[in-house]
Amino acid sequence: MRSLWIVGLVIIAMVIGKLFLFSDKQEKTGGPGGGTGQGKGGAIPVDIYLAKKQENANVIYASGTMIANEEVELKSETSGRLIKLNISEGNFVQKGQLIAKLHDADILARLKKIKYEEELAAQVEARQKKLLDINAISKEEYDLALNKVNTLSADKEALQVALAQTEVRAPFSGRIGLKNISVGAYLTPSITIATLVQTNPIKMDFTIPEKYNDRVKKGSKVSFGLDGSSDKFAGTVMAVDPKIDENLRTLKVRCTITNSGEKFKPGMFVKVDVNLGSTQSILVPSETLIPFIGGKKIYVVRGGKATEQNVITGVRSDKMVEILEGLQVGDSIVASGIMSMKNGQGIKIKKVINP
Repeated sequence: MRSLWIVGLVIIAMVIGKLFLFSDKQEKTGGPGGGTGQGKGGAIPVDIYLAKKQENANVIYASGTMIANEEVELKSETSGRLIKLNISEGNFVQKGQLIAKLHDADILARLKKIKYEEELAAQVEARQKKLLDINAISKEEYDLALNKVNTLSADKEALQVALAQTEVRAPFSGRIGLKNISVGAYLTPSITIATLVQTNPIKMDFTIPEKYNDRVKKGSKVSFGLDGSSDKFAGTVMAVDPKIDENLRTLKVRCTITNSGEKFKPGMFVKVDVNLGSTQSILVPSETLIPFIGGKKIYVVRGGKATEQNVITGVRSDKMVEILEGLQVGDSIVASGIMSMKNGQGIKIKKVINP
């Protein structure tokens, strides 16, 4: 029992000591949130940025990729032994130029046979026609002779088509890639002989956020640069994809670019600048924006306190962001101490960034 009394007295002494120490700490700090100006509800010194309309270049920055104007894998329509390969890897070829030739001796022999049969059938048809004119034969006999002529003509056309299929020709002018087969190999329609690429003009694909879908149209001008180069080049929008990517919420844009010197090659990475025109709008430093699940917000000074304000943003540069809705000209925006700021936090203006 004595030990229980001792334990009880110790606990009471600790509680009384804590109360006295806590009261002394409040007196030194000026109470909860007071004294130092850093507690809850205290005035925090901050920099502010005055909202005002400025000249806004309205430029969209995007990443793009060069693609060939035309590109095709050259393949044979039929199977056979390759007897001729008329390409030099990496060289330019003209439209219609012979690329590859398959063995065609059997087709030529059948064509020769049909030629003789056609000559004989034509002679028979001519004789039958004279006999029909004097009613020496029936119309049915003449029709059989005429049908023979027409049938042989159709067979000849079929063989000529088969003969044309033993040749692979360039469907357009362009540059041949690396070959995948050699003379003497057995070629089938599934085997790619080589790739033919046309790069003048060349195309460039890039994507923009869906909210700019009505700002970029066919004929719009864009500028772009290559990775590792400070040079700028120009292109023209040739088409805009009519469908928005529902996963990324972006819109694909395709440009055409003159490439006579073949400086640009398919697959190249490019940095694209799309100028949407110059306007007067409210611009704020990008570091003043706070993203959250519902969008973006900003702290505005009202009545000496930081007040949360939801905003809708437009185009942005590396330092500034356009505000479309949520701010008025003259609003004071908190520009420092954002991460530790709370709604309703008392503040004290330390410096105006853009007086």
